[in-house]
Amino acid sequence: MNPGGCPGRQSGSNLAQVRARILPFEARVADDYLDPRLTERRNPRSSTIDIASALEIVDLIGAEDATVPAAVAKARAEIARAIDLIEAAFRAGGRLLYVGAGTSGRLGVLDAAECPPTFGTPPEMVVGIIAGGLPALIRSIEGAEDDVNAGIAEMDGRRVGANDVVVGIAASGTTPYVRAAVSRAQTLGARTALVSCSPPPRLLEQTCDVCITVLVGPEIVTGSTRMKAGTATKLVLNTLTTGAMIRLGKIYGNLMVDLRAWNDKLVDRSQRIVMETTGLPREAARAVLEGADGSVKTAIVMARRGVSREEAERLLTEHAGRLRVVVGDPPPVSA
Repeated sequence: MNPGGCPGRQSGSNLAQVRARILPFEARVADDYLDPRLTERRNPRSSTIDIASALEIVDLIGAEDATVPAAVAKARAEIARAIDLIEAAFRAGGRLLYVGAGTSGRLGVLDAAECPPTFGTPPEMVVGIIAGGLPALIRSIEGAEDDVNAGIAEMDGRRVGANDVVVGIAASGTTPYVRAAVSRAQTLGARTALVSCSPPPRLLEQTCDVCITVLVGPEIVTGSTRMKAGTATKLVLNTLTTGAMIRLGKIYGNLMVDLRAWNDKLVDRSQRIVMETTGLPREAARAVLEGADGSVKTAIVMARRGVSREEAERLLTEHAGRLRVVVGDPPPVSA
């Protein structure tokens, strides 16, 4: 201070400190702090969630989650196109390969793992690939999502080709590992799709066969895409595999007739499906299932058509596994 208490000439750093004290907060924020990705933006509806009660937090998260199905529905045409691509790949003997990092990768692995018990598919038909490999399923692997070489290597190592469909899953649409894998898959001749919750880069939009963009908006906790984006992704993946499997004839009416009975619950379900569709009592249903080597679909044909296992399998093969064509309509749903 100068004599008399008047401020003297300030250094540059001191001036910056003075300006910081007197300028409004908004005027001091750098103009490049906003991330262009929708999933990284702040949600104005949750800006005071840190002082909310437990019930208020539950209500706020529930209200945000309730917007997700409508956002998914807006991408219905793109989801349907992806189902058509996946069905065509399966019919050509190809595969569906999901590729993702973090939550996106885990959701892809989860959906792939559910297909064999639900639809009786071989494990290699739907494959989930996560950046960082299997350890990344239970813990975060630092830097894995940025490893473009690993994404490329996965496509090469799995011999991706023209009969396959590779679906990249990236909430932000920009994950380097996913982008590299999808780009390599395209080079190898595969059909490709991208599932994201933010508009993808222009290059991916132009080169992917389908872009499924579900705009759920900013998360309750900024950037925590395990929340709305994760929920949206799960809904989309559920629809992709279920839709393709239905198109392949693995569902009869709405019954799971190609399931693998790997536990007591599924053994019971298999018996109940045969009972409902044939009118047989449980013991007879159990016996015909044993004669069909556990195949629900084959057992239904054997019982409904009165044929041997071999003839039932021949009929199913002749009609591409479509049970309705072989035995007629399923029973109506009872109240």
